[in-house]
Amino acid sequence: MTYQSFAKVYDELMDKSLYPKWLDYVKHHIPNGSKILEIAAGAGDLSELLIDAGYEVTVTDLSKDMLKLAEDKLQGRAKQIKVLDMLELNEVDQYDAILCFDDSICYMSDLADVTQVFNNVYRALKPDGQFLFDAHSLYQMDELFDNYMFNVETDDYLFIWHSYLTDVEHAVVHDLKILTPDGKNRYQSKEELHYERTYPYQDYIRSLDWAGFSDIEMTSDFSNRFDEKKAKRWFFKSKKG
Repeated sequence: MTYQSFAKVYDELMDKSLYPKWLDYVKHHIPNGSKILEIAAGAGDLSELLIDAGYEVTVTDLSKDMLKLAEDKLQGRAKQIKVLDMLELNEVDQYDAILCFDDSICYMSDLADVTQVFNNVYRALKPDGQFLFDAHSLYQMDELFDNYMFNVETDDYLFIWHSYLTDVEHAVVHDLKILTPDGKNRYQSKEELHYERTYPYQDYIRSLDWAGFSDIEMTSDFSNRFDEKKAKRWFFKSKKG
């Protein structure tokens, strides 16, 4: 999954009201002026808010197309913008905090890969550095994504999103299609399949612990409380112990 065909459309359709909420979550935990690495930063909307708030931000993502959008938005204000696979956090600096939001951790294929990401993040943090990330809850994955549909029609394209469960526990496939008119009463179609998987929150905590993190805290849905049953998004904060 790299959003090769969908970067611009995804950026246009993303719920922009979420970015100030992620910013507030960061500001609540990370001191102003801290050196931050944002992995899976996408098109740079949160990065832009973080920079405006006084953080020094290195912006990374697996998708070159997403990072091109980020470059256009940030206009050289980021510390660095580079392609980076969160499974291979090699040759990175040491950071006060590392962020991974918008359920990006759920794009890992299995729990072993999730744990590998946690190990990589741990090594890239300064002593007492903090790691903040979010993930889909079991409720979101198993119930709300079951046969989920989302369609948008504009003058430029028709976007069709259909999600369905797989035979893998707590996993879903997002079938994304873009239909664009070719001027001859026909449409050109592009399609991407995005696979996401989540886990019971205890598995995330156990993997963080194995990687060496301490002071693990959980909340949900941008609140200061944790709801295991009906929250859509779980938040995790931990420290390099």
